[in-house]
Amino acid sequence: MSVAFFELHPQEWEALSLSLKVAATALAVSLPLAVLTGYGLARWRFPGHGLLNALIHMPLVMPPVVTGFVLLLVFGPAGPAGQFLSKTFGLSFAFNWMGAALAAGVMAFPLLVRPIRLAFEAIDPKLEEAATSLGAPRLITFAVVTFPLALPGVLGGAVLAFAKAMGEFGATITFVSNIPGETRTLALALYTATQTPSGDVMAFRLTIISAAVALGALLLSELLARHLRRRIGAADD
Repeated sequence: MSVAFFELHPQEWEALSLSLKVAATALAVSLPLAVLTGYGLARWRFPGHGLLNALIHMPLVMPPVVTGFVLLLVFGPAGPAGQFLSKTFGLSFAFNWMGAALAAGVMAFPLLVRPIRLAFEAIDPKLEEAATSLGAPRLITFAVVTFPLALPGVLGGAVLAFAKAMGEFGATITFVSNIPGETRTLALALYTATQTPSGDVMAFRLTIISAAVALGALLLSELLARHLRRRIGAADD
């Protein structure tokens, strides 16, 4: 392969940068909610606990197109949430990159919550009880005891969610369409290339880009997880 083969066209750079922006936004917005949800599912028992857990994981088992259609019904221009956000805050999610971030965040949320929940469940509640018995408020206990111990799980969930958001297709194209420069992420650009005559070369380049970003994220996650485990082990000693 020649060097020219790996030179990205402007529309490919555009799709890559948009995908990174969409995935980063989806992760940044959903991570605090995922931590709260994971902690709640791990530590609290309440009516509807099983139902909430099932609803959170629904995007994993439903066709992504169904999730995208539901988002369109709820957050679209005629949807109740869409109308409220538009009139109250001037926000519109349909057919723009923020809608793509919303779709990616919804699809990635189950993959973010599950590792976080498992990480909290693996922590001995007696550690939290000991900190509380010494007079530490619950919020301080969570910040200095619980969350640091769960951090490897949080990091693992964040990487999974970011990778899922980077590759999201079905819900995105249903909710916000495939608009160049606005909602055409890597996955949608790859789909467009496969539907275009002589688009095989572009599709192959986009495939390599997607694989490289995913591999880089996984390697970085593993390095950070090992570093955190070493620090936690050193603190225990």
